[in-house]
Amino acid sequence: MSTPPDGLPVYRVLTGPDDSAFCHRVSEALKMGYLLHEGPSVTFDGERVIVAQAVVWPG
Repeated sequence: MSTPPDGLPVYRVLTGPDDSAFCHRVSEALKMGYLLHEGPSVTFDGERVIVAQAVVWPG
């Protein structure tokens, strides 16, 4: 497949609290065929850790 499924963009940034739901979202993107782009970014919003992970479609 030369383009991402379901009209998704080639480059995506997934963000959210550092929890199992976020990990599942990243895992689903990898299962679709996306690749990790660099390492994650992590910050703290005063209450919880927030993570951002970029993924890219190979090609």
